[in-house]
Amino acid sequence: MSSESVFVPLGVAVLTVSDTRDESNDTSGQFLLEALKSAGHQLVDKQIVKDDIYQIRAVMSEWIYREGIQAVVVTGGTGFSGRDSTPEAVSVLFDKQIDGFGEVFRAVSLQEIGSSTIQSRALAGLANNTVIFCVPGSTGACKTAWNGIIKEQLDSRHRPCNFVGVLKTRQNLGG
Repeated sequence: MSSESVFVPLGVAVLTVSDTRDESNDTSGQFLLEALKSAGHQLVDKQIVKDDIYQIRAVMSEWIYREGIQAVVVTGGTGFSGRDSTPEAVSVLFDKQIDGFGEVFRAVSLQEIGSSTIQSRALAGLANNTVIFCVPGSTGACKTAWNGIIKEQLDSRHRPCNFVGVLKTRQNLGG
């Protein structure tokens, strides 16, 4: 994928899907924005939406169209309870699904929370050359996903491969 030997900062958006969270108690979204900034990326947008398929799709559609966003991390709505609908809302937007993300997330999570990890419907995919990671809403799950998978996959120096080379970066857009 990418053969970069220098770090390429990406524009990243964070979406919290929740019927109960707002900016004052969105610890998962706050962790993700701090983590991506600490890694050298730029936060382009952060929003909180209700767990509603059409609200989620509206935000995601705008973000995958927007030129300055190369990656999106969605937290929340990936379980089996009540209105959890992130997979149904987002997966139809994918040009390609990244099957390995959910598999690896659950494998890493198994070490932390045991068999309860089977209730995670974490998923990822590419849409319009934007990588999208959907993770559970707990701060612990966000830390697991970021530290165990996402951080490396958004780092152009990570070997043997990462997603930076296939994203809509300025270099890939010819500018």
